[in-house]
Amino acid sequence: MAPKVLISDKLSDAAVQIFRDRGIDVDFQPDLGKDKDKLLEVIGQYDGLAIRSATKVTEKILAAADNLKVIGRAGIGVDNVDREAASKKGVIVMNTPFGNMITTAEHAISMMMAVARQIPEANASTHAGKWEKSRFMGVELTGKTLGVIGAGNIGGIVCDRAHGLKMKVMAYDPYLGQEKADKMGVQKVELDELLEKADFITLHVPLTDQTKNIISAENIAKTKPGVRIINCARGGLVDEEALAQALKSGHVAGAAFDVFAVEPATESPLFNLPNVVVTPHLGAATTEAQENVALQVAEQMSDYLLTGAVTNALNMPSVTAEEAKIMGPWVKLAGHLGAFIGQMTDEPIKAINILYDGEVSAMNLEALNCAVVAGIMKKSNPDVNMVSAPVIAKERGIKISTTSQDQTGVFEGYIKVTVVTDKRERSIAGTVFSDGKPRFIQIKGINIDAEIGVHMLYTTNEDTPGIIGLLGQTMGENGVNIANFTLGRSDVGGEAIALLYVDNPIPENVLDKLTATGKFTQVKPLAFDIS
Repeated sequence: MAPKVLISDKLSDAAVQIFRDRGIDVDFQPDLGKDKDKLLEVIGQYDGLAIRSATKVTEKILAAADNLKVIGRAGIGVDNVDREAASKKGVIVMNTPFGNMITTAEHAISMMMAVARQIPEANASTHAGKWEKSRFMGVELTGKTLGVIGAGNIGGIVCDRAHGLKMKVMAYDPYLGQEKADKMGVQKVELDELLEKADFITLHVPLTDQTKNIISAENIAKTKPGVRIINCARGGLVDEEALAQALKSGHVAGAAFDVFAVEPATESPLFNLPNVVVTPHLGAATTEAQENVALQVAEQMSDYLLTGAVTNALNMPSVTAEEAKIMGPWVKLAGHLGAFIGQMTDEPIKAINILYDGEVSAMNLEALNCAVVAGIMKKSNPDVNMVSAPVIAKERGIKISTTSQDQTGVFEGYIKVTVVTDKRERSIAGTVFSDGKPRFIQIKGINIDAEIGVHMLYTTNEDTPGIIGLLGQTMGENGVNIANFTLGRSDVGGEAIALLYVDNPIPENVLDKLTATGKFTQVKPLAFDIS
């Protein structure tokens, strides 16, 4: 059955056609997102939801979205999606951060030019029939120093365009390496040096606890007199009240803002100040950008629903289509390892330690971690998945650690999962054979080779004769057919384990009979999703 997607905001016909061409059953209702009651009524029918900014995906909407797997936002901002609720529900939230990069960068350059030459004020004055040529004395960009705060995708394009304008460019970005800075042709500096030396400052960072009010009253005081400040990134990066005071005092010569701390911005300390250029969040507002993000979100959502590829997700590691093909068996194995330990562990888990050895260590470990944690959590929450599991683990204070190493044994690659509780540590390892089938290869340090089935039985006992016969006879007498039987032991006469793959769930009375023999220290039925 084809996945079903609802488009509840205005997307282009070309984006709608992408879904259809990929075999997705698409329901295009561009005004539905404005009707929250109607959206609540129908959302349970869909696997995917494609939106812009009009649709508000609240916790209440998500609670009713029983089949929803992915939300795709055509654009960068996802303030209209309750991401925490989506993550807990196991719904991937995607955006399209690259579709409007050029448009946003160009808007920042345009705003810088506008404030340098006071174009909006001069335009209004001239339209009013005045000819105030001497009033509007601007400054050249050539030879001036541009300070770029945030040298990522959009900031990088701004740096490139500034070089074309013959500006000197310095950049502050904690994640910018010297090699990349040299390649970009920018001077890598700390924030204080940028503030002190820049003639123009433009911001291109997300709004986080670290960047909130990065241009504060204190930092404005560090800037060069006559500086001009441009913000086309996010509201809240600049203390608007402090900037207004600096503009009034003349310390800051001009400002150009496309974004504000509160939007829609019907009032701001920056409004109606001379040489302040403001626009209503137009950074991505070009025909090309709107079309690009619509096409991009359609492709991303189709890829995920049809192949499992994850691109530009905000609550899940990205996995390319090629990775999804190669990693598929390993993701299943990771889930099975987690499921085994999750079913075996009754006490609260303090830590999950995951070891990746050999070829698997070069794969997308973040995604594999999510699969392990999801497997562990399924015992207590059957609806958990790779998106919601890490959120639940974090809420419970479970620490997750990852180690990777080169091939150390006979297998080309394997995964070992260890769970730590107050009482004990429990571990299991597995690999993927050349036939693509996952196998358990070690439990509690005891080597085995066990095929994984839907219904299994795990037992532990002292290594004494007769256990195989006892297990076989008890299963046979009670109509339980054994598909696969695996044994292992630590040493002669030491601890031994058995792992049986059976055709059907083992009746409770059969488990009781095995326990009643007194031969087993543990008798545990297990279930695995091998679909």
